[in-house]
Amino acid sequence: MVGRVCESEEDSQCGENVSLLPNLSLNKITTGAKPWACSACGRAFTRHSSLKTHIRCHTECKTYDYQKYGEKPYKCKECGKAFTYLSLLQRHERTHTVEKLNECKKCSKAFASSSSLQIHGRTHTGDKPYQCEICLKAFSSTTSLSKHDRTHTRGKPYECKKCSKAFTCSSSLQRHERIHTGEKPYECKKCSKAFTCSGSLRVHERTHTGEKPYECKKCSKAFTYSSSLRLHERTHTGEKPYECKKCSKAFTCSGSLRVHERSHTGEKPFECKICRKAFSYTSSLSKHERTHTGEKPYECKNCSKAFTCSSYLRKHERTHTGEKSYECKQCSKAFACSSYLRKHERTHTREKSYECKECNIVFTASKYLLVHLRSHTGEKAYECEESEKGFSSHANF
Repeated sequence: MVGRVCESEEDSQCGENVSLLPNLSLNKITTGAKPWACSACGRAFTRHSSLKTHIRCHTECKTYDYQKYGEKPYKCKECGKAFTYLSLLQRHERTHTVEKLNECKKCSKAFASSSSLQIHGRTHTGDKPYQCEICLKAFSSTTSLSKHDRTHTRGKPYECKKCSKAFTCSSSLQRHERIHTGEKPYECKKCSKAFTCSGSLRVHERTHTGEKPYECKKCSKAFTYSSSLRLHERTHTGEKPYECKKCSKAFTCSGSLRVHERSHTGEKPFECKICRKAFSYTSSLSKHERTHTGEKPYECKNCSKAFTCSSYLRKHERTHTGEKSYECKQCSKAFACSSYLRKHERTHTREKSYECKECNIVFTASKYLLVHLRSHTGEKAYECEESEKGFSSHANF
């Protein structure tokens, strides 16, 4: 026999213990008492059948909207993670107790259910079968679509009490609140680094595993992050969605645009603490600081040659792989780095970007300008050993 505490609709308890048997002489319907209380949320009912129907709210139809109030009453005993619904907790618990039979063939990541594997698989294929009827934006899962739908219908009902910033769902609010509390509940088992959300932890873990789940369909190059893949894909499509309002120059990513805008403003916010030289970009400062320290942290795995910055390493690695991912749209000639492509493109456009300050003659490449400058300075870089005669260019020599 299981006992329940009689509760009223206003959630105040009368304190009377009631048996879960049909003949309840102390709690007849006519008295208005509600002896059938839900152990999950405390809501009370007059009839046992009504309680049974209500219990489905927690296990099946989810009509009691805990999410609306930001409640997560179901907590995992193994790891402490909390959930809005019992069904979500039960699914999560399988990750601790049940053998993961659903393994991704691409990256070997395993899942407790086939549906979770199916959703994960879309991160590799880029498949987004769920489309918003209002703005036509596509999503890989119904959960993501539902979350997005609220931006059209419900606005942002979840507000931070600290800074009044509003969010479309309670999980986003909880994640944001950790900025104020400093809470970082997701810890890396390899290096103990902690993160505010599980997504950031998963991304970080790839630095240990070397996993690169995002593959380019054009050239099969793989990436650690989906954002890196999207950026790379633009090298094939030529898409440059970020345009400078000053000069209309377009860029493949917003970061490059922000960096470019400093060429108009002259802003150099990053200063070297040793020599006080200022830079427009943090990467330039970091690169410069290594001229003081001699540090070369980027090492080639093929030949152990080390470099001061990652871009030099990537450029060098192409000498081993033969990769030429920068292709000219005019003649399809491919190049190992973007600077070589830009230089080549000038042969089609006849663009002359190197100007002599003495006489204003412009040249397509810096080497031609250097040779020309010798006509002003009188410098003769090439000398004949037999006649000891000097020449300003290799061609004349």
